[in-house]
Amino acid sequence: MEESSLCLLLLLSFLDSGAARVSLTMSPDKSQFFKYECFTVSCEREEGEHRTTWRVMKRTKDGEVSPCLSSCSISAAFPVTDSGEYWCENGQAATSNSVNITVTAGSVILESPGLPVTENDNVTLRCTCKETQTSCSVLKTEFYKDGLLIDGSNTGHLTLYRVSASDEGLYKCKTLGSDESPESRLTVRAPPGGRDAPVPLPTLFILLRHLLVGSPYLLSTVLLGLIHRCRLRAQRVRKRRRTCSKVVMEMEHGNMCHHT
Repeated sequence: MEESSLCLLLLLSFLDSGAARVSLTMSPDKSQFFKYECFTVSCEREEGEHRTTWRVMKRTKDGEVSPCLSSCSISAAFPVTDSGEYWCENGQAATSNSVNITVTAGSVILESPGLPVTENDNVTLRCTCKETQTSCSVLKTEFYKDGLLIDGSNTGHLTLYRVSASDEGLYKCKTLGSDESPESRLTVRAPPGGRDAPVPLPTLFILLRHLLVGSPYLLSTVLLGLIHRCRLRAQRVRKRRRTCSKVVMEMEHGNMCHHT
């Protein structure tokens, strides 16, 4: 039983160590950048997570994977080398959430959150022109979701109010001069503790570990208690029987003395 418990403990400890306890963060929080802009992607540890070394990994459009240190600080972004997927990883192959970043040499980008947004938040999408580095407010701007026109604007931005899962998708913007931005995905997550949020993997593994490892010892304790109780009961029964036998013997002896 102890060997089985030890095996379960080692297995669940391994699974627990593979569960991510870090989040990917980025500054500024947007998914598109002009060529030569700067940005930083880093790993933010959860409270109490100090025993694992995390590093930022990057997969470029051609599939090449390369590591950074605890953060990737890009001082002059380039489309080929800095566009791609970024995530955190440790030596046990655990991974964090990921973000997709696009660096473009074009004249228009869509400034939308690179990290997931929370359900019921208001999210503003901004169409930015390279010449002014501000919203393309002097031009007629169109916003598209999954290839379909959803809104036209003269201010260069679009606000999505109280976003939900139905707002997830690929967004882009297009100016009057036919310049358009790349597409970026908007991801919406449930609020903490809301919409029957699933148990986080680390918590689930820890719970299973305690249940599976603790159950044999709990059962052993219960069984030992029952055995001890049965032994006490048997001892009391034997004691009563000895007492009864002694009384019977004394009574028989008394009867014999009376007859003599």
